[in-house]
Amino acid sequence: MKIKDVLYSKGRTGFYFDDQEAIREGVQLDGFIYKGQTVTDGFSSVRIPGESISVMLVLENGEVAFGDCVAVQYSGIGGRDPLFLADEFMPLIENIVKPHLVGQELDSFRRLAKEIEDIKWEEDGEVKRLHTAIRYGVTQAILDGVARTKKKTMAEVIVEEYNLEIVAEPVHIFTQSGDDRYINADKMILKQVSGLPHALINNVKTKLGENGEILLDYARWLKDRVEKVRQDEDYFPTFHFDVYGTFGLAFNKDPEKIVDYIALLEKTVAPYKLQIEGPVDMGNRELQIKTLQEILRLIDKKGLSVKIIADEWCNTLEDIMDFAKAGAGHIIQVKTPDLGGIQNSIEAILYCKSHGVGAYMGGSCNETDRSAQVCVHVALATQPMQLLAKPGMGVDEGYMIMHNEMMRTLQLLKKKV
Repeated sequence: MKIKDVLYSKGRTGFYFDDQEAIREGVQLDGFIYKGQTVTDGFSSVRIPGESISVMLVLENGEVAFGDCVAVQYSGIGGRDPLFLADEFMPLIENIVKPHLVGQELDSFRRLAKEIEDIKWEEDGEVKRLHTAIRYGVTQAILDGVARTKKKTMAEVIVEEYNLEIVAEPVHIFTQSGDDRYINADKMILKQVSGLPHALINNVKTKLGENGEILLDYARWLKDRVEKVRQDEDYFPTFHFDVYGTFGLAFNKDPEKIVDYIALLEKTVAPYKLQIEGPVDMGNRELQIKTLQEILRLIDKKGLSVKIIADEWCNTLEDIMDFAKAGAGHIIQVKTPDLGGIQNSIEAILYCKSHGVGAYMGGSCNETDRSAQVCVHVALATQPMQLLAKPGMGVDEGYMIMHNEMMRTLQLLKKKV
């Protein structure tokens, strides 16, 4: 089956682009709007509506395969590609992606995805590559197209092309609360999600506390709330807090002090398991790896059970391989839009698992329903330890999209096993 045409449309994502550096510096939240000066290049205001580009492959038989080009909420920092505004990047799809794909045979996801990943051109004396968001969305469409051609689920295509085995079991879904960390926690508990609440701890003064006291108070509340609201006494979710490097800011990037605080937090949430994502942001990749190694060493020395998740400065497939080899994290987030082509997320998960490191298939609230659905198929094929519910920050919508796609696909897979 060949690709007859490539169409594309500008769309919305499930959340917003936020200037993380401006937020860290203390801009004020006014309702849902941040008031203050921007810091990161490309931002016209601290919070702007997220944008996507939906790429549609028209097949010879009239079917349409599609994927969505999206970038993460905190774009343009930490080694990531710049802010992804659709009007700026649609011409690349028209002038570079479309000519490459039209007429191609949809016989191999891996082959076509690699070709998209490898596209380069020279402009003003500089070698350019497609934005990670474009590679992400176009390869989603290719995976869908190959699946339609072969009359299989996208998960089965991955299993076949990567020589895996079908494991017709669900992957744990982790949900994120956004700033509404109290009401949204109730939603998570009622739906008995496997991991919660994320909590968006991205500012020391307002969300962590100068000595971590605000997060400790919230953790106590969350533990009590689970035990009060849960309808099944056997429900024991993992407590996962994404702290965006704020532990480092509060404790002067001192690993000893950071781990002492983590120990207190672990004691506070016991008997629930604890995961901390992004405890420190050291400003560059090499120092980030070194500091996370030291934090893990101290955690082992103190006999703690907490799991540290690497996120900042761990964006590409190569980054993830280096963090995994260095042992710079018990778990590594595979932040799908940052890796470009979806094949890189597949390979990153498989690499982590082969090196005894946990793989968390994450992403962003700023994705779409389509990118979320495709990620479900990747997760079912590769079986990471957990999968982020996305898009959005409302809990219900993102969880529904991914849970239902997973249940539908599992039913199809079980019938074939």
